[in-house]
Amino acid sequence: MEQTLKSLAKEAKARMKKGFWKDCEEELSERRTLAKEQGMNESKMERYFREQVEGRIKGETQDDFYLKVRELLLTEGEVSDAIGRLTDRAYFETLSYAEKQRYTLELSEKYLRALERFRRELEFGGNQRG
Repeated sequence: MEQTLKSLAKEAKARMKKGFWKDCEEELSERRTLAKEQGMNESKMERYFREQVEGRIKGETQDDFYLKVRELLLTEGEVSDAIGRLTDRAYFETLSYAEKQRYTLELSEKYLRALERFRRELEFGGNQRG
């Protein structure tokens, strides 16, 4: 559903009233300090933080696939058969050969994006607020 300019402005005003930006500023300051203490690249941390704030503004939530990947990585680490473990077997069996190839490729790409996200969260303190 596409939002109108008026509704976007209303949401922005509500964020300002609730201290959203003040909280973000404080959190960024804390993360900068932590990044300095741990010898992290501050500009990479700030880019990651900006992505997280943009996601909060858009109302994005963690999707089920990412949560499955995250759980797999936390419990077993990077495993060689990750794609096989993440495959929806019942759905996969209904596909033609070409569709199976496409599904596996798309699943692999999705896994790599989730893996990169997981690594960034680990590097920059994945316990975000909200």
